[in-house]
Amino acid sequence: MLEIKDLGVSFGGITALKGISLSVNDGEIVTLIGANGAGKTTTLRTVSGLIKPRAGHVLVDGKDITRMSAQARVKRGLVQVPEGRRVFPQMSVLENLELGAHLRKDSKAVATDLDEVFTRFPRLADRRKQHAGTLSGGEQQMLAIGRALMSRPRILLLDEPSMGLAPLLVQEIFSIVSEINATGTTVLLVEQNANMALQIADRGYVLETGRIVLSGTAAELTSTDEVKRAYLGG
Repeated sequence: MLEIKDLGVSFGGITALKGISLSVNDGEIVTLIGANGAGKTTTLRTVSGLIKPRAGHVLVDGKDITRMSAQARVKRGLVQVPEGRRVFPQMSVLENLELGAHLRKDSKAVATDLDEVFTRFPRLADRRKQHAGTLSGGEQQMLAIGRALMSRPRILLLDEPSMGLAPLLVQEIFSIVSEINATGTTVLLVEQNANMALQIADRGYVLETGRIVLSGTAAELTSTDEVKRAYLGG
């Protein structure tokens, strides 16, 4: 469903991605793990069209979208939940969610999807008129995910959803990601919390200094000595 081929990205004289290739099949959760500075966020931002690569290709359903705008990618169902949540703090919860559907014209379906988001995230329903900037970190993460769902994504790109959250909230967010995937949304998950990511993922890739150094099923990566030592505290 999503394929990255020999992707290269540079910033000035620094090479951030050094010809990485990966694939995400329809219905999968695939995780990309690695330390800070490994290139995980750069990968997602390139896939979503926010960064232009110097080499390589991004394909969705076999179609090359490498030169397609970020907006056009959203229309094709490729939607990112950014690192740090990036909600609009002075706008209400409801307004943030409505912005997620700004490219859609099907108003009745948008209203239905809004109800579904509020059912999935009851805390957002209770705070629908509240400014997003006054929400807790966990609530803002739920809002960022809910806003993305309002675009009706086929492929959800999640960037560090556990960042800055208490352990109980991390468990809740990962359960929500699993539920979203179970309803048919394919997920590419970037996450420093490798232990949690590998618990819900089907497959994974390990990124180090702009290169993929390991890949396999979640079970295979969890049992690999290098992954245990570097990311799982084993």
